[in-house]
Amino acid sequence: MATGSSSSTGTLHHLVYQLSTCPIPPTNPDQHQHLLHVVQKVMAHYAEYYRVKSLAAERDTLSVFVAPWATTLERSLYWIGCWRPTTAFHLIYSESSIHFEAHIFDILQGNGTGDLGDLTPYQFGRVSELQCETVKEENAISEQLSEWQAEAFEMIGACTNLDMNMGSLVSVLKTADDLRLRTVRKIVELLTPQQAVEFLIAAAELQFGVRGWGMNQDRRRGNRIR
Repeated sequence: MATGSSSSTGTLHHLVYQLSTCPIPPTNPDQHQHLLHVVQKVMAHYAEYYRVKSLAAERDTLSVFVAPWATTLERSLYWIGCWRPTTAFHLIYSESSIHFEAHIFDILQGNGTGDLGDLTPYQFGRVSELQCETVKEENAISEQLSEWQAEAFEMIGACTNLDMNMGSLVSVLKTADDLRLRTVRKIVELLTPQQAVEFLIAAAELQFGVRGWGMNQDRRRGNRIR
């Protein structure tokens, strides 16, 4: 789950196409390995995106922090320069409910579907634990940002060069991005390959949907998107 340049978004569109054409459910070891391979490619894309973003933040912290490439809607939903990590858990619960309702008869008959509607009690328990852990980390990072803001106001009031304190803001942004990536990785590792494919498709579709709606709104207002 990442939003960035048109190049990054184009790559993600291509990867989502590969995800959507995966054989689900896999019926042989080769198909199983293919699912794993495509999931790994998506995760590698996310890791590369955050690596490049980290380098950009070191060069121009404020620009990356406010995400000028994003739509007004996207920025209104952002937490420290991008999506809030706990969004991933809301997505898991939502997709699990949708899949469960679609196949409720089969599941109640004891016929497993293997999709996100067929999460095991262990998986649900781990998702809940990961959510609690992530909330705690989010709160801690928000506190770091609050501390930076307080120091920045003091420096501005004292007519001190704020550039001296930008390193701390870069650190906050990198920590937030690290949590975003780790959250997706932990969820994907918890899921079966089929479930991971479904989760990543849903996450990308949510991103594309928000961006598309935001772009339409910005065009109506005459706002430009980089």
